Amino acid sequence: MLADLRFEHAESVVVARLAGDVDMSNAREVGAALDRTLTNDKLALVLDLSEVDYFDSAGIHLIFDLRERLRVRGVKLCLVVPEGSSARASLQLAGVLRTIDVDETLDAALGSVAQN
Repeated sequence: MLADLRFEHAESVVVARLAGDVDMSNAREVGAALDRTLTNDKLALVLDLSEVDYFDSAGIHLIFDLRERLRVRGVKLCLVVPEGSSARASLQLAGVLRTIDVDETLDAALGSVAQN
């Protein structure tokens, strides 16, 4: 399955729901779509990875690169990665879960970005 990316806007927060496989065939396109959606008035991006089935090294690089691009712009990044989800093991091995804010539910992530 190719990656499917859907967006929702909640005031100054963009919620991006990513589903399917994220690998070298589509990671660059996913990153470009995220960049196009984040206008200068947005303060946070919540990237929901609950429905991601597969994350390879290109997907991991996408997350680290996205974190850096958003940091430079002053935009907070929070990931939604439920315990037991397919992407969690890959993200944990790569150290993503130690360096980026992660919540297990979308509601918790929205609460986290609202506090900052």
